[in-house]
Amino acid sequence: MSNALMTARDAFLAQHPETRVNLDGRDWGLIDTGESAGKDAEVFLFLPGTLGRADVFFHQIAALAPHRRVLAVSYPSSGGVREWAEGLTTLLDQLGIAKVALLGSSLGGYLAQYFAAKDPARVTHLFAANTLHSVEGADQRPPYSSDLWAAPIDELRAGFAMGMNAWKAAHPDHAEMVDFLLTEAAGRIPEAELRARLDAIKTGPELPALANTAASATTIETLDDPLIPPAMRDAVRARNAPAKGFRFMWGGHFPYLLRPELYSNLLLARLGLAELSGDWQEVDGVCQA
Repeated sequence: MSNALMTARDAFLAQHPETRVNLDGRDWGLIDTGESAGKDAEVFLFLPGTLGRADVFFHQIAALAPHRRVLAVSYPSSGGVREWAEGLTTLLDQLGIAKVALLGSSLGGYLAQYFAAKDPARVTHLFAANTLHSVEGADQRPPYSSDLWAAPIDELRAGFAMGMNAWKAAHPDHAEMVDFLLTEAAGRIPEAELRARLDAIKTGPELPALANTAASATTIETLDDPLIPPAMRDAVRARNAPAKGFRFMWGGHFPYLLRPELYSNLLLARLGLAELSGDWQEVDGVCQA
């Protein structure tokens, strides 16, 4: 079955393939667009959620690459938020990169907040997107309440499929996106890596206080996100204050796939690389579109 998202992603990977890099003894995936604007140009780093490899942000990487060097990672098969934050520091050191703007979505958003809180001098702009403010209590809810390293992988993958197919039934116009992500859950993300991603949420550390300013941080959320409830969205904004908040009125948990042009423009605008486009209106201090 034809899937335009997969076709576009594969065309992107033909130009920017994922390579492997060893960071502190762990095997990571890395997309690196290279030094398109000189060695001293700013760098942008993407951190995916549970159901994405580095290339899940292919729309946004393509939009940013003409302006700056872009990195995106796929997580290793061991470790968690603390170890991955250390691995990101090692990656930047190995590449000779002093500072980055970074965006993390969902699991990646938690990691991004942790990294920015632990090493604020290294982060020029933090984008915390469709993410959590705390993992407290996560170990009491499925699938995290299971032994994630011993539970049958088919059961874990079936859980993702159930949730995604329920979204597909309710939003048949999003079927292409759902099918795209189901290939990730079904095996494009290897078993050990998928288990590690789930365990990273279950065992995640408390987030230290952030040093954001209104100009150096942005929160992104979606009104119809089935995984991040309203109270959690409010808490993410509170933790990241005085970051500027943006809310997509629709787009589920994956607005970067469902509304890619508006999402990419938002990133460019917050970095001072473009004018903000789209019908954004401020409501209770949050810009909505």
